[in-house]
Amino acid sequence: MSATSIDIRKSRPGPAWLYAGNWSLRIGLVSFAAIVMAAIFAPYVAPYDPIALDLPNALKEPSWQHLMGTDHLGRDVFSRVIFAARIDMQIGAIGVTLPLIIGTIVGLFAGYYGGWVDAVIGRVVDVIIAFPFLVLVIAIVAMLGPGLINLYIALTVVSWVLYTRIIRAETIALKKREYVLAARNLGYGHLRIMFRHILPNAIAPALVFAMSDFALDVQVGATLSFFGLGAQPPTPEWGLMIAESRSMILIAPWVVLGPGLAIVVVSLVVSLIGDGFADMVRGLDD
Repeated sequence: MSATSIDIRKSRPGPAWLYAGNWSLRIGLVSFAAIVMAAIFAPYVAPYDPIALDLPNALKEPSWQHLMGTDHLGRDVFSRVIFAARIDMQIGAIGVTLPLIIGTIVGLFAGYYGGWVDAVIGRVVDVIIAFPFLVLVIAIVAMLGPGLINLYIALTVVSWVLYTRIIRAETIALKKREYVLAARNLGYGHLRIMFRHILPNAIAPALVFAMSDFALDVQVGATLSFFGLGAQPPTPEWGLMIAESRSMILIAPWVVLGPGLAIVVVSLVVSLIGDGFADMVRGLDD
């Protein structure tokens, strides 16, 4: 092998997320993976049963025995925070995946076909967006009843329109590109053009937005659980943990510090992934 070929092979760029400057994406992905693994293996990570009562040890301050202290029922706060990650990460994942799928398909059809299809979908999108996001989610859950399933339904009903607008705008721009016009001239079907030629190039902005939407869904899930419309006791959930202990915030602040800090950390980690992914997309475009 010649020296020239060796130099060329060494100069080939690696995956975009491995670029030296993209530390946001690196740190975010590693941190997110750690949170997910802790949630999956919660029974092995948490030192105590998250719902076991231990009244003699109620409101114990943080110590080596109880890293985040105990709540008013003697339950270990650290163990409950770890187990609650299962519910809150699930809320974020489902609250992003379902609207992303629905919004992507609807946005593709609206942007590609235009005309009355775009007009009808656009009016539906305008009606839903006219209502404040959180107010509409709370109204739907209150109407359907408290519970995680109804929360997922509410998030899907309200959030898909956001992805539809993003994909629609990208599709309108991309359907005029040369490779799409060439695919039409070759006689390719509309579905093939949409899903094999337009969608791979239109999905990146929606995925970037999905990162911030994930953090928003976690916060919304915690908010509804705080108001009694999300997860129900004794299920450990960050918003529900804060609601159950809010009356003791002055005498035992650690009972709300743990779940509150968990919400902040997850939001920060997902934001890092979103920023890093956005930088990667901009770098590929350049």
